[in-house]
Amino acid sequence: MGALSVALIFAATPKLSQAQTGASGYPSKPIRLISPFAPGGGASIVARLLSEPLTETWKQPVVVDNRAGAAGAIGTEMAARSAPDGYTLVMATASTIIVNPLFSKVPFDPIKDFAPVARTTTVPLVLVVPSAIPAKAVKELIALASVRPGGLTYASSGEGSVSHLAGELFKSATGIGMVHVPYKGGGQALIDIIAAHVQTGFVNILEALPGMRSGRLRGIAVTSPARWPTIPEVPTVSESGVPGYSVIQWSGVLAPAGTPRDVVLKLNAEIVRTLNRAELRERLIESGAQPGSGTPEEFGAFIETEIAKWSTVVKTAKLGAKP
Repeated sequence: MGALSVALIFAATPKLSQAQTGASGYPSKPIRLISPFAPGGGASIVARLLSEPLTETWKQPVVVDNRAGAAGAIGTEMAARSAPDGYTLVMATASTIIVNPLFSKVPFDPIKDFAPVARTTTVPLVLVVPSAIPAKAVKELIALASVRPGGLTYASSGEGSVSHLAGELFKSATGIGMVHVPYKGGGQALIDIIAAHVQTGFVNILEALPGMRSGRLRGIAVTSPARWPTIPEVPTVSESGVPGYSVIQWSGVLAPAGTPRDVVLKLNAEIVRTLNRAELRERLIESGAQPGSGTPEEFGAFIETEIAKWSTVVKTAKLGAKP
């Protein structure tokens, strides 16, 4: 649905008084769910998977509004500046709420300007090497790096991406030499890993699976805290000799700060219930993602933990974090 269509839907909806926005009558008009990326990306896909069943449940349209630009900052700011009544939400990701604010000045505060609602998905990265590289385990990759002048090259989907930070965290945790090679997207990075133009990289599991299944890529470790159900044969980085290592890409719904708590709780309950419907849960798991769960407070604590962790990585690697 285009931005003009979305605007017309909301322009045609009568304004309600603040007293009518409590959870007892919520929702009584269309809900705008902003995806701060172009259609077709992971956040937009999750938003659209949620919108249809939520519309059916509430008998009110849940309209996905794609507002791409500035690495997600445009759509995210739009949500932050919206009325705190539960009728404008944003599909946030690690990139928009954690990474982007660390690398550039954004017009919102990821903590003060939002009320966490629910984490919707978690997706790990996979540490991969091309089939031409002999390493079959993390310890073998570390040993290979130690004998190569300058260490290994590793690809990422771009400067300041989660895959970039995953490599920097791995460097600091292992002490090995690794040279970052940024690309304009995960697809381009993957092509050059498969071709062995770079020796390794941390790749989103959704992108890594086809190459792993065809034998062109070797997945030597997954970045989640525990083994991932989609590829249970692949050990975690942590159990492979880098204790405590964990990197998870995620998406989640945020509301503007000040949204009534009873509305936030109602949104959380219905979003989590919807994510765990058998059909939707199966679709997410098949794609490599895990459906979200937990309370708004747990989601908020998770975000704060992620900000603290990645702030340290950015500072240690001297990646040009804002003052």
